[in-house]
Amino acid sequence: MRPGGLPPQSALMTGRAVFTEAYAVIPRTCQSDIVTSYLPGWQGMRMWVLARPLSGFAETFSQYLVELAPGGGSPTPEEDRAAQSVIYVTEGALDLTLDGATHRLEAGGYAYVAAGADWSLHSVEGALFHWVRKRWTPAAGVTPPASFVTTEAQATTVAMPDTEGRWATTRFVSPEDTAHDFHVNVVTFQPGGTIPFEETHVMEHGLFVLEGKAVYKLNRDWVEVEAGDFMWLRAFCPQACYAGGPGPFRYLLYKDVNRHARLSAGI
Repeated sequence: MRPGGLPPQSALMTGRAVFTEAYAVIPRTCQSDIVTSYLPGWQGMRMWVLARPLSGFAETFSQYLVELAPGGGSPTPEEDRAAQSVIYVTEGALDLTLDGATHRLEAGGYAYVAAGADWSLHSVEGALFHWVRKRWTPAAGVTPPASFVTTEAQATTVAMPDTEGRWATTRFVSPEDTAHDFHVNVVTFQPGGTIPFEETHVMEHGLFVLEGKAVYKLNRDWVEVEAGDFMWLRAFCPQACYAGGPGPFRYLLYKDVNRHARLSAGI
């Protein structure tokens, strides 16, 4: 589970945390037990709020890293009936009851919970999972997507063009399915793999490093990142990546997709 306590008083306070107008980095060392949050209606849980809608920060989503103690959970996790969720388990196991059916999710387990669904979460032995939330955006002629449960092993992994497999994306939802207005994917770089240009695009990103280390280009800066770090990138923030090894570099990626850009508030 996640670390507790504080560094010793003799330690240097300077680390890799940074918050700018275009991106933020929250290193794993900043995610100790003194910065946890709690929610009403839960038992045996604590969480780290990695992103939330805020002026000058995330605009479209919130992301929590949630730790459940043995026996922890909630019969009513979501209070916003317009919110859709993705649950992705990294440690332990939990039971997700979704529209009357119970599913066991272990490491690599993934669930999309549609807005308005009836669901609950409980863990017998404890679990650590990501919880990504976004309000579903209606679109003309589009029916809201249905909930589903799967695993990373069952999802489709596609190598990016012209990368010889060094850069691949595991997709849980087809990019052509416009009912979904956000994706949460797993991106994997083999040692030496790169994003070979400065991606600059409309999607907002949340990136949580699951494995390995790399140097990541964020706006004007190259930043070293490792497993347990979280990055937020606002829309149009330039990004690139070099995975130096020795093993794979993997991260959980959020992005908003498939909708018109708003021209004014509420339109």
